[in-house]
Amino acid sequence: MLEKYYPYAYAGSVFDIDYVKLYACGYRAILFDIDNTLVHHGADATPEVEALFREIHGIGLKTLLLSNNDEERVRRFIRNIDTPYLCDADKPDPAAYQKAAEMLGVSKKEAIVIGDQIFTDILGANRCGMPSILVHYIVIPGVTKIGKKRYLEKAVLSMYQRSKYRNRLGNILRDC
Repeated sequence: MLEKYYPYAYAGSVFDIDYVKLYACGYRAILFDIDNTLVHHGADATPEVEALFREIHGIGLKTLLLSNNDEERVRRFIRNIDTPYLCDADKPDPAAYQKAAEMLGVSKKEAIVIGDQIFTDILGANRCGMPSILVHYIVIPGVTKIGKKRYLEKAVLSMYQRSKYRNRLGNILRDC
């Protein structure tokens, strides 16, 4: 029953993922969430995020931002990033994920979703039949209050860590 909320893999951040390994596994596109996945909620892209996109594109992977944010927010974020986007996506609606794959010209099995929320990013990917990587949401130093949904996510993640569904992508983390 909880499997619909389980990601294929878990990473501490988008910077911990080995994108060369993903390409070697046959993935050709990455659908990224923005807020609390790539940057803190509402923040502009950082130089590190911009460099990450250049690295990913250099590997040969396509990217797309799949966001529930409005177009103004997404366009501000990609000011220095060359990537298409789908805003007001209504995640976890699987139609948005399918449309994103079609926009990139890849099949659902060639695309992978990376996001920080189990109940939107991961649930939508699973409902659409796309593999996914859950990253730990970005935390502002000194801020300890989290929303109620984050407590539920922690419980689901705890069960995921003990399940047979864990690490379905193998080791996709960068070597230290």
